[in-house]
Amino acid sequence: MNPLEQIIIDRIKQKGPIPFDQFMEMALYYPDLGYYSSPARTIGKKGDFYTSPHLHPIFGAMIAKQLMEMWEIMGRPPVFHTVEIGAGLGYLCKDIFDFLCKSPEGPSPVQDKNDFLESLSYVIIEPYRHFKVSQAEILGEHSKSIQWKASLNECEEGMSGCILSNELLDAFPVHLIEMRNELGELYVNHDGTAFTEEHMPVQSSDISKYVEQFSISLMAGYRTEINMKIKSWLAMISAVLQHGFVLTIDYGHSAKEYYDEDRTKGTLLCYHQHMFNENPYTYIGEQDITAHVNFSSVMRWGEEQGLRTAGYCPQGTYMISSGIDEVITELYADAPDYLSEVSKIKGLIMPGGMGESHSVMIQYKGEGMPELRGFSMRNNRERL
Repeated sequence: MNPLEQIIIDRIKQKGPIPFDQFMEMALYYPDLGYYSSPARTIGKKGDFYTSPHLHPIFGAMIAKQLMEMWEIMGRPPVFHTVEIGAGLGYLCKDIFDFLCKSPEGPSPVQDKNDFLESLSYVIIEPYRHFKVSQAEILGEHSKSIQWKASLNECEEGMSGCILSNELLDAFPVHLIEMRNELGELYVNHDGTAFTEEHMPVQSSDISKYVEQFSISLMAGYRTEINMKIKSWLAMISAVLQHGFVLTIDYGHSAKEYYDEDRTKGTLLCYHQHMFNENPYTYIGEQDITAHVNFSSVMRWGEEQGLRTAGYCPQGTYMISSGIDEVITELYADAPDYLSEVSKIKGLIMPGGMGESHSVMIQYKGEGMPELRGFSMRNNRERL
């Protein structure tokens, strides 16, 4: 038994069964012992999972192009704030700056990269020192252009620019609900030998409102997740962002798809050494626990905060629409391993991979509604 497991057991002994979201919060974020808070954590191909930036640096190049388009839409402000939340080891930030600092062959599609770099103020939100150290090492010389803050609350109110995240919302702690004779919330207990689940009446009015708001009809035996933390996260974003965009990339569904009658066991998954399982009560503090994102909630709660959805579609469609072919030509046309590069890039855009499993949502706070190139082929906003 590891120390974190014992701490959770002791809390249950003292306070009784705890809601699953509290268990997940401790398993992932308990100081120095949680999956993400532990200094021993490794993310990437040597760790338990990898994200799009680990697959190929062109992902960061495409995000850089998107930031430049946003800057252009906003009238090229002299200071364009970009805040990345959940930066992992910093590969996305590195790839963004690598692309921006590389001189393009021929005219740039969105004016000169140097003009944008001069206005770019880049902040990484990172509460954990071990990640900050790793990020600074990976960023190298680029780290001179980066600011680090421990939380979004440390950012100045009234900023203009973009707040971005890649595979962040799926790691927010979730409530587990299950329909038996009545709808109940699952609590975590311990019988002296192993963790157990207890089905208890729903006590939170927020959960009841959520079920009603998203028209969730659950049959007997149906289990699923509710991510309430997204709501407070959007409120924090709106408090600091006066004008600009919120760029969210994650795997998830619309509410209709998420709570489909065939998805009876929800979406909760655990990752340990690149293998997935459905048991969050093992490898505590040593495995990732995730749940898909209900993008309908991101849209609806965002609108309540003045963040209107400009676009939503699969990652592959978004990148093709955004001109990934142009960037491939710019960066790799003369590369001796061109075919190898293209093969890796396909994992970001093709069906059956991240191109289909991950979605891109961009919300906007300001006057009017900008048209973004990434949604010119398909915009599934109305399906939310």
